[in-house]
Amino acid sequence: MPDPDLPSRLQLAPGSWACLLDGLCARFPQVSRAQWLDRFARGRVLSAGGVPLMPQQPWRAGLEIQYFREVSEEPRIPFVEQVLYQDEDLLVADKPHFLPVMPAGQYVRETLLTRLVAATGNRDLVPLHRIDRGTAGLVLFSCNRRSRAAYQRLFRDRRIDKGYEARALALPQAWFPLERASRIERGEPFFRMAECAGEPNSLSRISVIERTGAVWRYALEPVTGRKHQLRVHMAALGAPILGDDIYPQLVERAVDDYRAPLQLLARCLAFVDPLSGRRREFCSERTLG
Repeated sequence: MPDPDLPSRLQLAPGSWACLLDGLCARFPQVSRAQWLDRFARGRVLSAGGVPLMPQQPWRAGLEIQYFREVSEEPRIPFVEQVLYQDEDLLVADKPHFLPVMPAGQYVRETLLTRLVAATGNRDLVPLHRIDRGTAGLVLFSCNRRSRAAYQRLFRDRRIDKGYEARALALPQAWFPLERASRIERGEPFFRMAECAGEPNSLSRISVIERTGAVWRYALEPVTGRKHQLRVHMAALGAPILGDDIYPQLVERAVDDYRAPLQLLARCLAFVDPLSGRRREFCSERTLG
């Protein structure tokens, strides 16, 4: 069974809470105050450097802490990831739909990171980027602390070419290829994003791969990396991605309902390796539909 004993990281947001305990109780209302006190007592809330913290320590915005999530009953996700490539510095995983990349919500063991740590024995694995739980496809991991910063800079400086594929409603009146630029901010409820007025902070390039009937196959390139960007942009264009239960409207779905996966695939990643100077390209082996 995958090792669940991996910490989650949290950067403290601005707030008026007097101490860590008060802030964490407000940030995670589903975890009781007694549970947080128990975690503090057992050394399960740590500084970024791994030093146990006290519940009455001041809440300081911007501070990064680590904490161990604990889920008593966690559903098994019946889909399997693939490792497409691995060397001393990098691991490229091909993630199935429905599997989270990192521990979040009710998932600790059933995450891509935890499964890969268990499979490789490498507790230094860190995802260099993330894709949604509902999205399938490529995720790049750092295997080596010494080279990690060089690869992180590729994403920070937008020197990674990322290509996605999606199945969505047809847009026969649109001219392709097209670009969607807009301002995306956090919406309501908190896990949704929304386009709003203001200077654009997101850009997606969209083209058509296949035009067949009422559902087309699209190639999507997120030039920027806002949360849910491709899903928001496609819905705003009038072509929400098939299987999307968040955009344009929320759809109630049981967590173990796997009948209609989101038709979005992180198809390819390409970049110039900062260590070797060689062009590298990886492609998912998964298909949509």
